[in-house]
Amino acid sequence: MKMISSILIFIAMSFAFAGFSQADSTSSAGLKTDSVKEIYIQISGVVVSGANLEPVPFVTVLEKSSFRGTSSDYYGFFSFVAIPGDTVVFSSIGYKKSTYVIPDSLMNGRYSLIHSMEEDTVKLAQLDVYPWPSREQFRDAFLNTDIPNDDLTRAQNNLNQEALALKQEAYPAGGSLNFKWQMQDVHSRLYYAGQAPPNNLLNPIAWSQFVKAWKNGDFKKKN
Repeated sequence: MKMISSILIFIAMSFAFAGFSQADSTSSAGLKTDSVKEIYIQISGVVVSGANLEPVPFVTVLEKSSFRGTSSDYYGFFSFVAIPGDTVVFSSIGYKKSTYVIPDSLMNGRYSLIHSMEEDTVKLAQLDVYPWPSREQFRDAFLNTDIPNDDLTRAQNNLNQEALALKQEAYPAGGSLNFKWQMQDVHSRLYYAGQAPPNNLLNPIAWSQFVKAWKNGDFKKKN
């Protein structure tokens, strides 16, 4: 009888120990899950300019120690996973580098922020560039430079009829002039399509102009 009682007590203690071990492992697993939720935080936010509060696109957002991070989109929005207490570094061309420390007292798994960045304006000193390497050469150029004519004189020289005639004889027709002549020829052929084009040999007005020019000596050679 004593032996049976001892066996029953041993079996009961075994079940109790197994249940306690399972409860302990379940509670340990629960604590681990809760701790994970408390450690890793989803950080989301927008980076804006401190001057006008406009979004700053393509900002590099990195955690200082682990170099985890991301970059903001065109509208300045970013999102990444961090740990409470991390130091986040914001950097972008044209703005001063800035940091933000994530609070270590966060209880939930998400955190949002609006981070402003200060513009970094670099002003260079004025630099004067001269075409003369020394004062002596500048003085010589200033005293001996031939002052050009005024705009009216230069325009009259450019429109001189003799100079234009020489240029016309020296230079052949360019691409634009040849294209214009070809388009005029095509237009004339299309205009008189299906009919005989006019012949100035039978045009009395053309003959009258020819006789008048002949009497005036327009066809004589000019020396």
